[in-house]
Amino acid sequence: MNDVVPPSETLRAALSGLLDGLPPRQAAGAVERLIANYRGSTPTDAPILRDRADVVAYAAYRMPATFEAVRSALAAFAEAAPEWTPAGHTDVGGGTGAAAWATAATWDGIRPVTVLDWAEPALALGREIAEADPALRDARWQRARIGAALTLDHTDLVTVSYVLGELTAPDRAAVVDAAAAAARAVVVVEPGTPDGYARVIEARDRLTAAGFHIAAPCPHSAACPIVPGTDWCHFSARVSRSSLHRQVKGGSLAYEDEKFSYVAATRFPVTPAPARVVRRPQIRKGQVLLNLCTPDEGLSRETVTKRHGDLYKAARDTDWGDPWPPPDPTR
Repeated sequence: MNDVVPPSETLRAALSGLLDGLPPRQAAGAVERLIANYRGSTPTDAPILRDRADVVAYAAYRMPATFEAVRSALAAFAEAAPEWTPAGHTDVGGGTGAAAWATAATWDGIRPVTVLDWAEPALALGREIAEADPALRDARWQRARIGAALTLDHTDLVTVSYVLGELTAPDRAAVVDAAAAAARAVVVVEPGTPDGYARVIEARDRLTAAGFHIAAPCPHSAACPIVPGTDWCHFSARVSRSSLHRQVKGGSLAYEDEKFSYVAATRFPVTPAPARVVRRPQIRKGQVLLNLCTPDEGLSRETVTKRHGDLYKAARDTDWGDPWPPPDPTR
């Protein structure tokens, strides 16, 4: 039997040759400028990715982490809608296509894929990288202004990942509204910071107002129980670093943890998690402490001890972001 190469490894292989011929100082300089831009604010008429050097640096610096964060969000969404597979996908502000790769990794099959971005160099490189994945080879890479003028063709799934932070407030609202008008399901992913979470909540509110059901991470479609300014909801995805990735980012570890906030919402009925683990579980002698978001009690803490038997074993295997309780505690 042939071994199946994981999508993350395929993506890593596709990225591995990008820095060939690009002087290290130029790559490092582009990364430093990108970091400064992403930590600040960029108006909608000033694309962050200006040329191939910028795009290569971006792909090496950000694409693996974006892929893992979006794939984690999509996995939680798929658990809430196990019988559903998108027949088409549009990625808004998709750049080099990390969310398109994540979608292909979540659902089998080949579907129409459109990646929209205002940076032509990003689209060109995304098209080049996509040749490594049969599910993406026929994708459309289309230049579009991401803002109030955005119009989208009808499709099953729209993703908007790591985009809203680059937009003005009116443009953010317009992009989410355009996604809601076009799609049966919308997934928004932002950095796992207080500001990123605030943008996700804005999007969540607009989606529920448009009649969408929340599929993940929330176990309900009511208002978020977190008091604004006191905390923020975010999760973590483990990202394996290649030697190329470590070189560009200046790190020595073989991995990093990408913090992200997200919401997945649908126009069709879903079965969200009974509760969601919203902090890293605390494993102590004979017990596991779980911080949960629940549909009835809001934020709560549950202590699972050895006397709970199989549920205790499940709790020890439960991770931050997982549903609780698991569908089958004896798995």
